[in-house]
Amino acid sequence: MDDPLRRVLQLVAEGKLTAEEAAPILEALDEQIASPAFGGGAPAGPAPDATGARSGAAAIRIEVREHDRQVVNLRLPLALGRFALDRVPGISPDQTERIREALRLGVRGPILEVDGDNGDGVRIVVE
Repeated sequence: MDDPLRRVLQLVAEGKLTAEEAAPILEALDEQIASPAFGGGAPAGPAPDATGARSGAAAIRIEVREHDRQVVNLRLPLALGRFALDRVPGISPDQTERIREALRLGVRGPILEVDGDNGDGVRIVVE
């Protein structure tokens, strides 16, 4: 397994790392991939403040409802949540990209609410 991101996620899935332990690793991978040396733009997190520190949200909450029953209610470290977005049922690739852009801009609070038929829906909140 050559992909470091996939390896970290595999360790979390196997229970060898907790989501909290994986978060700083994923954040570092995210910043490395976003760096100009790798052809990326600015780092994916909020812009640094006047002191150079990054401020903003620490977690992303993903809620999924089916037939008015909550089937998913996850609070993940932000770095891990970024990578989990592709696996959330009920949101389109376009919506996923808009969520990623909101995360890059440092938006907090509800950033997506999709209400479908029969009480189905998805809600993404940055906390």
